[in-house]
Amino acid sequence: MAGPWWSRCRSWSSNCTRAAVFESLRGLSGRSGAVTEALTPGRASWSSRPRSEAQPSTNLKIFNFTSSLNRLKPRLLCPTLQPCCCRTIHSDAKVQDPFTLAQKDLTSLYDDIKKELFVSKEELKFLCDYYFDGKGKAIRPMIVVLMARALNIHSNRAGDLLPGQRAIAMISEMIHTASLVHDDVIDGSDKRRGKGTIHEVWGERKAILAGDFILSAASLALARIGNITVVKVLSQVIEDLVRGEFMQLGSKENENERFKHYLEKTFKKTASLIANSCKAVSILVNPDPDVHEIAFQFGKNVGIAFQLVDDVLDFTSGASQLGKPSAADLKLGLATGPVLFACQQFPELHAMIMRRFSSDGDVDRAWKYVLQSDGVEQTSFLARHYGQEAIRHVRMLRPSPERDALIRLTEMVLTRDK
Repeated sequence: MAGPWWSRCRSWSSNCTRAAVFESLRGLSGRSGAVTEALTPGRASWSSRPRSEAQPSTNLKIFNFTSSLNRLKPRLLCPTLQPCCCRTIHSDAKVQDPFTLAQKDLTSLYDDIKKELFVSKEELKFLCDYYFDGKGKAIRPMIVVLMARALNIHSNRAGDLLPGQRAIAMISEMIHTASLVHDDVIDGSDKRRGKGTIHEVWGERKAILAGDFILSAASLALARIGNITVVKVLSQVIEDLVRGEFMQLGSKENENERFKHYLEKTFKKTASLIANSCKAVSILVNPDPDVHEIAFQFGKNVGIAFQLVDDVLDFTSGASQLGKPSAADLKLGLATGPVLFACQQFPELHAMIMRRFSSDGDVDRAWKYVLQSDGVEQTSFLARHYGQEAIRHVRMLRPSPERDALIRLTEMVLTRDK
């Protein structure tokens, strides 16, 4: 019987590049395990790649990792395939620092959020402002700002943000922060961004209410944009966050199903917000569905890459770097990418995963198994695959400093250490 797909990836590595293996996973949508490419043939591409190399539009059924890799095995073993480096995908022109390029539009971000959260009750105001202190990474609004500017230039407009696009960048950070407040309550976390969590300082009830209030303020700001399609797109994010949280509470017995479950959960909890925010800013400036799909696919792939790197850092970075305890996922009973890959070398992990590392010594043993395996390396490579996919999609936009900054930002996501 054919083994699980990630085991086959390892066994083939001596005959082909790992890049080729993960190339076969392109397009995982995070929606019920389906794979969609959704790139229409004939769309204008600003990539240096010849049109004959453009990827065809496909509509695939539910993705089965093992059977798909069996069909692709002859192609994967082709000796002409070479690994692809992110830095060689875009032009050699000097790329402006994404933080510098987005700084003008992000300068007043947290002040604008605080205005949205203005209330007369002092304690509620302090609760809501607690995480909006300007010390977060602000990766999500930065991506939205850069994508909006790149899309504006692609659509033959000035690069400056439209008011609605600026609002979407703000809303993305508000939704993200509200989800953190609620997640910390569910997980019982006592530390976030290097300081005590809201529920640890003020209690669970007030933390839940604070998260709800931030979401309600974000919903009001969204309604003021006045575009029903944008409202629908960003409302999907809320649904995905809840469904993703429920998925995290469960586990799968079958190993193939378990990894698909993990990637779909990753999309819903992390990547959906970035993907749909990018799509929302595209809707405001360009009516072409293909352009909307480019924005969505970039956000989806960079979002999944970001979370995969985060899962790796849980095993490779100390608490001082992360701003939260290391091995936090294992302590919560979560089997992330490094654990799922390590399970192929250490089958003992299977029983631990099913009991969510709840027995004495499970966390320590799982930690050691992961570090003794190539689970961290395999997860890092999978993250690079998604990063390359993000770059491939954004290169379809007209060249601009903002487009190249998104490419640079993707590279920084893949190499971050906190």
